[in-house]
Amino acid sequence: MVGVAQALSGAEGSAVTSPPPLTGETRVERSAGARAKRTLDVALSALLLIAFLPLMALIGLAVAVSSAGPVIYRQARDGIGQRPFTMLKFRTMYHNSTVDVAALLLADGSEMSICTKPRHDPRITPVGRFLRKTSLDELPQLINVLRGDMSLVGPRPNVRPENQLLRPEHRARRLSVKPGMTGLWQVSGRSSTTADEAIRLDLRYVDHWSLQLDLLILLRTLPAVLRTSNAR
Repeated sequence: MVGVAQALSGAEGSAVTSPPPLTGETRVERSAGARAKRTLDVALSALLLIAFLPLMALIGLAVAVSSAGPVIYRQARDGIGQRPFTMLKFRTMYHNSTVDVAALLLADGSEMSICTKPRHDPRITPVGRFLRKTSLDELPQLINVLRGDMSLVGPRPNVRPENQLLRPEHRARRLSVKPGMTGLWQVSGRSSTTADEAIRLDLRYVDHWSLQLDLLILLRTLPAVLRTSNAR
């Protein structure tokens, strides 16, 4: 219970001490609750897929009608142990857009990090902007959870260049668990969270993981999503 309280204390807490990077079998895989976590992932993601199937069909239709290109966007992300997997999302950008992201961030006075996104991104379609605001673009990741690429709760999966920006010891700890659809970072500020805070929150999750913590984060996810002002 103390670990849960420490993890949920958010970015206000002091910096997390850095234990040696995990090697071999990961922290969650060694724990007695690993099978329970996977059971929760499979059962809940299957139920959510069935419940959201009509909505996902409507979203797919809206994406297809609003702009040319595939309905589902596929991108390689780093998974547990830095093993790549194909993450699924509803497409929110114009197909084959060639906008320079680095230039957009420079115009915003920002730099590349694991959570920085351009404030005004011309690549995003009007439908895509709504989907991102409401996080509905991420519903296809329920399939990733069923496949075992992701968990319902965990650090967000990043592309390889973003992970290379992290300190090696932080990267090893962050990638020692499966990435998640939601996590401590998402329920503590979403896009308003700074990169340092996001990393600290992800490491808090890794260090204090428990099935109880997963359930608490899941319960806090819906209110966080409904507060769309922090999403991009």
